[in-house]
Amino acid sequence: MRDRLAAPGLIRVPGLYDGVSAHVARRAGFEVAFLTGAGVSASRYGVPDLGLITATELADAANVVGRAFGAPLIVDADTGFGGVLNVTRTVEVLERAGAAAIMIEDQVTSKRRCGHLSNKEVVSVGEYVTKLHAALAARRAGTLLLARTDARGPLGIDAAIERARTYAAEGADFVFVEAPESVEEIERIPQEITGVPVLFNAVPGGLTPEVGEADLERFGYRLVAYPAALLIPSAQTMADELTKWAGSAAQRITSPRELFETVGLDRWAALEESSF
Repeated sequence: MRDRLAAPGLIRVPGLYDGVSAHVARRAGFEVAFLTGAGVSASRYGVPDLGLITATELADAANVVGRAFGAPLIVDADTGFGGVLNVTRTVEVLERAGAAAIMIEDQVTSKRRCGHLSNKEVVSVGEYVTKLHAALAARRAGTLLLARTDARGPLGIDAAIERARTYAAEGADFVFVEAPESVEEIERIPQEITGVPVLFNAVPGGLTPEVGEADLERFGYRLVAYPAALLIPSAQTMADELTKWAGSAAQRITSPRELFETVGLDRWAALEESSF
């Protein structure tokens, strides 16, 4: 993973979620891939990306996907599944499962949700840095840490960039500002974060506008992840075939929200709002 980051050129990172997607990516010749938490949640456990899966469930998926892919795998570890002790164990478990890099974000664990849904909440910079230090202390030599901030939604782009700069200064190997909302913001991010590689997350139908790879490379990004590029079209193909067979109404699954609605987003959102 370090060698690939040191080499020139934009790194395309497909989002994998099961053994089939991993083998397809391997046979296509990809050098790095991303185990998407949203993909694992939806495809393996049938739930939306709201922080519903556990660290051990994620590790089980990482083991399957990593063995099938056979090349460096970035694993989406959400918030690290809790505080510093949870983060420590998460890093250890995911390393045993074969993760080459582990992504930890700064959302509030109890309110954790997909980066392209609304109403996200983030922890303080100090709390996240403490978790980042725990992850860095727990990792073995060679494992990289990807620090992700979701501050763009609740706090704005300036705060998000400043957080990413801080996380890089505190030891993150590369960084990721989730869900910028304009081309201007997309361009600013790698120009204002120096010293570490910066990842761009391409999510058609999400909060971020589409930008071509040539522009991303010109802006200064080193990696571009496509977390939903395989799962959403696959889900739409399944829906098209099965509704045709059943003679039922067509289903539309072309965005993260529509995918999550397919696996019960409305039910889980209602439960979250319930007072019980």
